[in-house]
Amino acid sequence: MSPPNTIGVAVAVYVFNKHGQTILGQRQGSLGAGTWGHPGGHLEYNETFESCAAREVLEETGLQVTDIRFLTAINNIMVEEGKHYVTVFVGCRVVDEGAEPVVMEPEKCVRWEWVTWDEMTLAVEKQMEAERLGKMGEFEGRVLFKPILKLLEQRRGFNPLEVYEGVGC
Repeated sequence: MSPPNTIGVAVAVYVFNKHGQTILGQRQGSLGAGTWGHPGGHLEYNETFESCAAREVLEETGLQVTDIRFLTAINNIMVEEGKHYVTVFVGCRVVDEGAEPVVMEPEKCVRWEWVTWDEMTLAVEKQMEAERLGKMGEFEGRVLFKPILKLLEQRRGFNPLEVYEGVGC
């Protein structure tokens, strides 16, 4: 497969609730089908990271968000898929703390769940161990979308909630 000749920009959104949990959705029908990832999508022409994040979260989950902040960005080269993205990670809060995410695009997402950062990092550790041992076929845990894995490879020690709240860097 030849290398891609364009670089896409994606925005991935950590939507935080009052308990410090964030939303993960099980993807389907697109890149990373079967894996779990954040709401988000492609940055559109003349769109800010913040407006892209608010639009994508509303379109995908039905949730309105506020206080959108840049967290970090990664270079995400997916050789097998022939894709190259810069993924911009942002954080935000839900406007209505009692609201629950709804699957608004069933062709793209099976379900949404609230998870903690500790649950996500544990899933990453288990997934990386299964990959290292060549046992992904037997893996029964939550498989995370590659940009999340790349984020933790490229930004060791990153904790999105701490960065969002100004505790980490």
